[in-house]
Parts: sequence; C-alpha cells; structure tokens
Amino acid sequence: MFPYLALFLLFTVIPVVVSMALSLTYFNVLEMPSFVGLDNYFKLFLNDPLFLKSLKNTLILAAVTGPAGYFLCLFLAWLVNEFSAKTRMVLTLLFYAPSISGSAYMIWQIIYSGDSYGLLNGILLSANLIYSPIQWLTDPAYMMPAAIIVILWLSLGTSFLSLIAGFQNVDKRLYEAAAVDGIRNRWQELWYITLPSMKPQLMLSAVLSITGSFGMGDVISGLFGFPSTNYALHTMVHHLQDFGNVRFEMGYASSIATLLFLIMVGCNKGVQKLLQKVGN
Repeated sequence: MFPYLALFLLFTVIPVVVSMALSLTYFNVLEMPSFVGLDNYFKLFLNDPLFLKSLKNTLILAAVTGPAGYFLCLFLAWLVNEFSAKTRMVLTLLFYAPSISGSAYMIWQIIYSGDSYGLLNGILLSANLIYSPIQWLTDPAYMMPAAIIVILWLSLGTSFLSLIAGFQNVDKRLYEAAAVDGIRNRWQELWYITLPSMKPQLMLSAVLSITGSFGMGDVISGLFGFPSTNYALHTMVHHLQDFGNVRFEMGYASSIATLLFLIMVGCNKGVQKLLQKVGN
C-alpha cells in the first residue's frame, strides 16, 4: 500500500492542507504569503456578490444533477443488468462512451446552435413550437436547463460502471434464500437483497456523482464561455479559476477552494448516512 499512500499524501492530502493554510493569507505568488486570518472568508460573503451568485449556481447544479445523475446511473445499471451478457456489454459501452468522449462539446454545440440549422432549434421550428431560433448558449433564461441536460448526459461514467459491477457481484443464492423467507416480488428483492449487497458500490457511485456535480466548470466553460453571459452559469469552480489562474490571488482562491471542499465533504457525509438506511 505504500506507493498508493505516498502518492495520495503527496498529491491530495498535502495540497489540501496547504490550500487551507494559504486561505488565511494574502498571497500573490510574487511575494511571501502574509497572514490575514479570516479576512478572505469575510470578503467572500460580505464584499463579493459574484461569489454569492457562484455559490447559488453551484448549489443549484449540484442539487439537481447530483441526485438525478446518481439515480439515472442506478436505474440504467439495473436495467442493463437484466440483458444477456453480449447485449449488456454493448449497452454499457453506449452509455459510458459520452463520459470519455472528447467530442462532447462539438456534439452539444451542434444541438444547441443558436441559428435555424441547430438540431434542437430545427426540430422545434419544424414542429411550430417556436417561431424564431433560441440562443441556448447565450440566453440566461435557457442556459441553466441546457447545462443540466449536458451534465446529466455526461454523468454515466465511472459511477455507472461501478454500479454495473455491483449488480454482477450479488450472490444469486441470496435470492433463493429470500424467496423461502417470504420475498415475493422484484421490488422487495431490489430493496432487501440487491441494494444492501452492493453498498460499497452505491457509496462509491454516490461520492463520484456528488463530486462530479460540483466540478463541471470545464464543461460549462467549453459550451457557454468563460465568463458566461451575465455570469448566468458562473460557479465556484469558475470563481476559483478567475482568482487563481487569471488574477493570481492565491490566498483568496484558496479560501474558495476550501469552502468548496468543505461543502463536498458535508454532502458526502449526508449521503453516507442516507445509504446506511438502505435495506433496513
């Protein structure tokens, strides 16, 4: 385990601790950090309205795409598991491919194109549901729903594969024993046998879905621009990139990263408590 532990400490634990320490300083990369205490955090909540907007957008996206993506993965994994081995292999590849596809931006730019040749606009115009093309990527009224659809489309990644593996590893003898004990339908099998038997996979999938829903900044930037129109899709990741990669205010950026980290940890703890009740 030493090689893994060494890499984990070097590239995960130490950077997180250093970031938390830097969040209490003013650090512009050129000068040595100077201690400012909690000033960065007070500034975030009291003097930075754009951060409050980014926090709101982040929580909305996470609250919608996190649970929805998780249950979508669970449902599709359960559905795919019911097919034969060859069909299951093909369907797994089809569902998993978008999450590793490098052409995701290009596909959705074609779908969301703001002229009449855009795929979505063309369908709606042909059906007489709209009378002029909608600017899906630049109109703040449509950007959030459009982003949610893209994120859900990309959510069938590693968490989906882990759930497929979980369904495959359930001991089939448990179903026979459950039938003797009074289990009479598939829903009871799912709740009392299948899901409790794959709690590790459920936990891993939940963690991946939650962390993924908080870290979709690159996807949004690729489609909607950075910054997006009227900052309609400005998230904490974008705010972090702005102050860290553009302005080089590393102390302030570290405070944003620390808050995002704490929010993600809190959400993961809440999910763990909920999953402990499965099958009880």
